[in-house]
Amino acid sequence: MTTLDYARLQTHLIGALEPKAQRRVFLLTLFVSDLCALALASALAYTFRFQFNLEIFEIGDPSPLLYLRMTALLIPWWIFLFARYRLYDLHYLLGGTDEYGRILNASTLGMMSLIIVLFFSHIVIARGWIVLFWFFSIIVVGLFRFVLRRAAYLARRRGYLRTPTLVVGADAEGCAIATQLREARTCGAEVIGFLDDRVPPGEKICGAPVLGSVAQIQQVVAQCGVEEVILSTSALARDQVLQIYETFGPSSAVELRLSPGLFEILTTGARVKEWGYVPLVSINKVRLSDFETWVKTLWDYGVTLAGLIAIAPILLFIAIAVKLDSPGPILYRRRVLGRGGTEFDAFKFRTMQVNGHAILAQSPELQAELRANQKLKDDPRVTRLGRVLRKYSLDELPQLFNVLLGQMSLVGPRMIAPEEAEKYGKWKMNLLTVKPGITGMWQISGRSDVSYEERIRLDMHYIRNYTFWLDFMILFRTLPVVLSGRGAY
Repeated sequence: MTTLDYARLQTHLIGALEPKAQRRVFLLTLFVSDLCALALASALAYTFRFQFNLEIFEIGDPSPLLYLRMTALLIPWWIFLFARYRLYDLHYLLGGTDEYGRILNASTLGMMSLIIVLFFSHIVIARGWIVLFWFFSIIVVGLFRFVLRRAAYLARRRGYLRTPTLVVGADAEGCAIATQLREARTCGAEVIGFLDDRVPPGEKICGAPVLGSVAQIQQVVAQCGVEEVILSTSALARDQVLQIYETFGPSSAVELRLSPGLFEILTTGARVKEWGYVPLVSINKVRLSDFETWVKTLWDYGVTLAGLIAIAPILLFIAIAVKLDSPGPILYRRRVLGRGGTEFDAFKFRTMQVNGHAILAQSPELQAELRANQKLKDDPRVTRLGRVLRKYSLDELPQLFNVLLGQMSLVGPRMIAPEEAEKYGKWKMNLLTVKPGITGMWQISGRSDVSYEERIRLDMHYIRNYTFWLDFMILFRTLPVVLSGRGAY
C-alpha cells in the first residue's frame, strides 16, 4: 500500500465519525503506529548489530530472546516519554516540524535513561544495539508520523479532523484571522462565523456569516458546538474580553485564544515570555523558525552549488553573448530590499540598452505604465538578446550568487526596490521577514501577466504558509513554466 493509498483509507475511515470521535481515532492510530514503529526500530537495530557483521561492532551475545524482552520493556517506556513530550496532544501536533524535535528529545531521554539503568544493573546489552535502537526509533517513528501527517492533512482538506471555530470581532483583524485560517486548510480550523455588535446577524464578512452579538457568545457556542473561540482584541472593549475570559477561560471544552492586536504582523508570529512575572508578547523579527531557517539554508546552498557547477558553461556563453550584443556591462545590479529591510545589489545579466532612461523619457505613456506595474510589456529599452533572456528567465541566473552570499533564497517572495515597498502598504513588514526568492508563487502563477495586487497576495500567501514542501513544489514547477516562455517580458 502506497503512502497516498494509506492516506485515502485513513480519510475514509475518519470521515464516517463525529469531529471529536475523528480526533480520538486519529490519536489511537498514532499510538498504534508508534508501537509498530518502535518494534520495527528494535528489529532493524538487531539486524544491523548482529546480522550484518559490521567491523565497527565487537562480538556480543546475539540472543534474540534477550533483545525481545528488552524491547518489550523499552516500548512502554518510550511511549510514556512520547506522552510526556505531548506527542499525543493535538494542541502540539499537525502544526509544524516541532513534532519531530519532540520525537528526538523523547528518544534521547529514553536512551540516556536506559544507559543509566544498565550501568547500575547486571544486564549486559550490546552498546551498538542501544545506539541503533535510538537512531532507528527517531527515523522510523518520524517516517510513520510523516505518513499520518499527510493523511491528516488530506482529511482536513476534505473537511474532516476540523475544529469548529468562532471569531469574536468582525473588524479588519478578525477578518484577516478568518481569511488566514480558511486559506491554511491543513491547520484544522473550521471558521463557522463571527460575533460582532456592529454588524447585523446574517451578513457575511470575509466569506463567513455574522451569527449574532458578542453578548450571545454562550448561546452560539452551545448551539454550534464551538471548540475554539478567537478574540479579535482590537474589536472588543476591555470589559468584554474579561467577561468572555471569565466564562470560557476555565472551560475544558472550549479553547480561548486572543489575537496579538496587530493583524499587520500576524505573519511573523509572536511569543509570550514572563518578565518579572508579567506575561508580555514579543513579535518575531523573522517569519521562519530556527529549524526551518536551517533546512531552507541547507537546501539553498546545496542546490545552488550543484546548479552553478552544472550551468557554468551556459553562464559563460551568455556573458560573452551579452558583451557582443550591445555596448555596456555584462551584469546589471538592481538595488533591492532583503530580509529586515537591508538593501543589496541583486545581479542580473544586462538586458537593456545603457541609455534606457533617455529612451523611456520620450514616452510619457510608458513611464506611467512603469510606475503602475513596475514592468513594461513592450519595453523599447530591451535589447534583442535581452528579450530572449527574459522570456526564459536566463537573465536571473546570476542571482544564484546572491543566494550564496546569503542575500536571497531559491524560493521566496518577489524582490522589490526600496521605492516599491510602499505599494505593499501594511504588508511591507511581513514581506521583509523572509529573504526574496529567485522564483516564487508569482513565477508559477503567470509571471509578469499577474497583476500587481495579485503578486502581493501571492507573496503574503507564501510567507504565511511556508513549508519545505511548498518550496520544493514551487521549484519543481518553475522549470516547465520558464521553458514555456509564457508571461515573461
